[in-house]
Amino acid sequence: MKKYLVIAALALVFNAKAQDKPKTNEALSQQIISDENFKFVKEKALEVIAEGFNAGDGYREVWIRDYNTFINLAAKVYPKEELKENLLVFFRMQGEDGNIIDGFTPAESIGEGETDFSYSELEPRYAGHKNTVETDQETSLVQTVFKYIKVTGDSSILEEVVGDKTIAERMEWSMDFLMNERFSEEYGLLWGATTADWGDVQPEHGWGVDLDENTHRAIDVYDNAMMIIALDNLMEIMPQVRKRWMPVKQQLAENVRKHLWDKKKQKFIPHIYLEGSPFPEDFDEEEIYYFGGTAIAIEAGLLSKKEIKVSLDEMVSRVKQAGAPSIGLTIYPPYPEGFFANKIMNPVYSYQNGGDWTWFGGRMVLELVKNGFVKEAYEQIQPMTERVVKNKGFYEWYSIDNEPRGSGTFKGSAGVLVDAIEALEQTVDPK
Repeated sequence: MKKYLVIAALALVFNAKAQDKPKTNEALSQQIISDENFKFVKEKALEVIAEGFNAGDGYREVWIRDYNTFINLAAKVYPKEELKENLLVFFRMQGEDGNIIDGFTPAESIGEGETDFSYSELEPRYAGHKNTVETDQETSLVQTVFKYIKVTGDSSILEEVVGDKTIAERMEWSMDFLMNERFSEEYGLLWGATTADWGDVQPEHGWGVDLDENTHRAIDVYDNAMMIIALDNLMEIMPQVRKRWMPVKQQLAENVRKHLWDKKKQKFIPHIYLEGSPFPEDFDEEEIYYFGGTAIAIEAGLLSKKEIKVSLDEMVSRVKQAGAPSIGLTIYPPYPEGFFANKIMNPVYSYQNGGDWTWFGGRMVLELVKNGFVKEAYEQIQPMTERVVKNKGFYEWYSIDNEPRGSGTFKGSAGVLVDAIEALEQTVDPK
């Protein structure tokens, strides 16, 4: 009897979820079905992903923050064993404190004088690299394992043994690293270096990707939203750890709202500084809007439906103010010229300092669909798909006048666009 009650309960949950799935009206459904740009994007994305797992033609590494955004796309082309092997490499190269590298590249490709790499006896084929200013490598890996299991149905990866630990144990170990090494007891939130929203370049000097004595530690919404998503994912595929991690997740969510959400302005503040800001005292950083961090916060369930609509309206308004191409805009207004020593962040509207990235804009579109804003999602994806068609490919980012920049086969952009398109297509009533 209990068995049938459980089945009935599951059926009710399934039906409730099916009823909650957003649907479109007939006119919008027809637009989505007949959108020729969508067809081109999906076909081109399959071509691009078939070229390999490196982030794009400007990169030799397989980066975990990128792989997290195109593993669903990769699953359409590669066997699950190949998808799994890439994940296992990251775990074989896990640090002795539980940290996860950014990316790996064949060891033989490292030239003389290239010293910013790590190596592991468990994985002699590759050299690892980590931009230590970031606090999203560990959370990106957990999210990618979650997506791997969802897209392939293969949960056996959790039982794989690497060294003296299973993958399940190593995932928790990576979360421990963040709580031990990147957690502010004062605010109850994770910290990283000061960067522009989700970026990986700190302002203080040079290349700007490594924590050092010049770093100004800061708390932002992106890192903490990524952690909340990772913990949700971890608890879904490993329900036995809920008792340990649910209180952590709830504390993070509460503290994001308490310390980072500006209720009056209805936006997230850019940073909480732990030892002072790297920027001039008369600079009002609070005026800057972080597009990417807001999108990931929505994915983490940190905003109400009303706040999501307010956030979208603010993004659209600021895109117009900037004269930018799409809601892939990283930030607005950008940091003034000269605020970042790395020249790629200057002049304004360059790279992560006001460049337009489909890599995050596509994720915002996906969250709009998930939250029932289908019409708005369809409107906002248009400039992103149009430029893929125009430029016959997926570029890393775009200038303020919509000119392509960076890698010309950026797989993260392809991955998030296909995810968003498929979400839109799933809203169409089959009738």
